[in-house]
Amino acid sequence: MQMIKKMSMILYLFRQAYFLQHFVWFMEPLLVAISMLITLLAAALTVPAGFGLATMLTPVVLFWLPPHEAIAVVAIIHGAHNAWKLKLLRTSVDFNAVKRYGWALIVGAIIGAMLHSYIPSNPLLMIVGLALIILPILSATEKWTNIRLPDSEDRIGGFGSGFFGGLTGHQGALRAMFLQRRLPDKVAYAATASVLALAVDLTRIPIYLVFEGTAILDEYILIPSLVISAILGVYLGKLWLTKWKQSNIRIGILIAIVASGVMYVAEASKNMGYW
Repeated sequence: MQMIKKMSMILYLFRQAYFLQHFVWFMEPLLVAISMLITLLAAALTVPAGFGLATMLTPVVLFWLPPHEAIAVVAIIHGAHNAWKLKLLRTSVDFNAVKRYGWALIVGAIIGAMLHSYIPSNPLLMIVGLALIILPILSATEKWTNIRLPDSEDRIGGFGSGFFGGLTGHQGALRAMFLQRRLPDKVAYAATASVLALAVDLTRIPIYLVFEGTAILDEYILIPSLVISAILGVYLGKLWLTKWKQSNIRIGILIAIVASGVMYVAEASKNMGYW
């Protein structure tokens, strides 16, 4: 986590440095390369954790694009990552768990993606930040208290996960609250989470393209580069899935998610003149 944060800071410094503005031909490939490396590490870490890719990628893509377009671009990378992860782990998917989320996941994603395009950038950034602070804390609380949510509530979890996925791009923490208790096996959890995440991605991406299509298509170098890195990260993450403790990875990602949420809330508050 610390490595990714440091690399994100390096990316920021490179982009802001004045003297590099005179060497665009040099700066652009360098920034893309740094972004690809961060994406590779983030994609690998989130295979065993089952969520967190959008959270770690959003700060990277926000250096290139404003919030609405950044969320849409991250959705494309996120979708490619989950599709490839599903390809490698498809034999471990628990389709009973997938059915429990069912239509509620898709409905939530449609509503969230539609609202995404109508909310101004700074309030959207504030919503993203608050979601990243609250949802991981709720996820961790369920684990500590050993409270198992009833199966009938899976539709609520599915709708909420789809809604926040469509609205802010961050669907995993809420989904993990409901899914982790159902699937204690880490491989089955990772495989099933990839199906649910991909369902949200395939629902929201067409809606994003309708509203943000022109801006997204302009990123014809950035998007393929990060997609390739995310796919390569799946292979690395699959190795880590069997070697690392899932709990340790999840704790690290939860801490990073909350820290990112605090950063987004602070930035949105400052931009909106609250301090």
